[in-house]
Amino acid sequence: MHLGDYLNLYRDNLLEDVVPFWLDHSADPAFGGFLTCLDTAGRVYDTDKFVWLQCRQVWTFSMLYNRVEKKPEWLDFAVQGAEFLRKHGRDAEGNWYFALTREGRPLVQPYNIFSDCFAAMAFGQLYLATRHKPYADLAVDTFLNILRRRENPKGRYSKVYPDTRPLQSFALPMILCNLVLEMEPLLEPELVQGTISSGIRTVMDVFYRPELGLVSENVGPDGSFSDSFEGRLVNPGHGLEAMWFIMDLAGRSSDQATIRKAVDITINTLEFGWDPKYGGIFYFLDCRGNPPQQLEWDQKLWWVHIETIVSLLKGYLHTGDARCLTWFEKVHRYTWDHFPDPVHGEWYGYLNRQGEVLLPLKGGKWKGCFHIPRGLYQCWKTLEAIADRQPTPVLPL
Repeated sequence: MHLGDYLNLYRDNLLEDVVPFWLDHSADPAFGGFLTCLDTAGRVYDTDKFVWLQCRQVWTFSMLYNRVEKKPEWLDFAVQGAEFLRKHGRDAEGNWYFALTREGRPLVQPYNIFSDCFAAMAFGQLYLATRHKPYADLAVDTFLNILRRRENPKGRYSKVYPDTRPLQSFALPMILCNLVLEMEPLLEPELVQGTISSGIRTVMDVFYRPELGLVSENVGPDGSFSDSFEGRLVNPGHGLEAMWFIMDLAGRSSDQATIRKAVDITINTLEFGWDPKYGGIFYFLDCRGNPPQQLEWDQKLWWVHIETIVSLLKGYLHTGDARCLTWFEKVHRYTWDHFPDPVHGEWYGYLNRQGEVLLPLKGGKWKGCFHIPRGLYQCWKTLEAIADRQPTPVLPL
């Protein structure tokens, strides 16, 4: 395939399939916000509203308005979602709930800091679209609250007994690597640079384990290995997604050594996480080959595969490493053979190990309007950047 064929595929799937699916099916004209629990054809099967998915959808349509085309329907869709969140999304202390009823009543306490992370992203991006200062203030207040909470993100909602086996989790440092770039126009340069430096160091020196060639999901407070279920846990998708965040950060300062290290980790993670029997990338693995505790360990998930493709394309853009192209073709083929729904549109989220659709849904409690549109956009623009460097490019696949 010519590179232009891939570029058209990712762009057209975003603009002609995925975005219209959510515009057509997820609006809630009665109460505002978004209905994200959608079946195969887009029918709403549950009306609970999960705050992090609400925020992600505000971000997605704000981002499309800012970076693709200033379509009023995209901005209007984002604004009504944001106003629902402004009215209902936070507790008295400014922490973002995890779930609300359709009407906006609190349903699940703010135990999960990722609601806050995506709220900061959403309102920061929406401010760039509207220049409405209250959106900027809310984004910055939320970001600063995340920094205050990052040493103990669950706070009083943590179920772990203190001090017996203290561990730090990879998820929040990883997200901060992306969130800081989203927030950059609203933050002081010193805070941005400090968060970037801390993010690169934490991901690449604390959670990355050179003896494994992999990123650990949990490590001790001093970065030490914990020989426990949590300490042996590898989430290949997290490691792969984080590597394109790192490439974006390192690319700002032309830190080619860090970019090359990120490419090596990407390839190592794929070699470790790829299912040699059925294809696709496992959801969870034990770094020592023991049985994982997660019963869903061998499922194949939508976000893991689209984020992997982003990392491979960015790796090739920055380094020209042929391994990225070889793996891109392999992951691309598996992804497009299994996840997109040619009948009703959008992508399935959950496959069993054999690659069969496990849950016939397009959205739910964990899957919403975020990873696929963001990933398709990133792939489209990265392929454009590759084309700009190679006037008549052909991917040797």
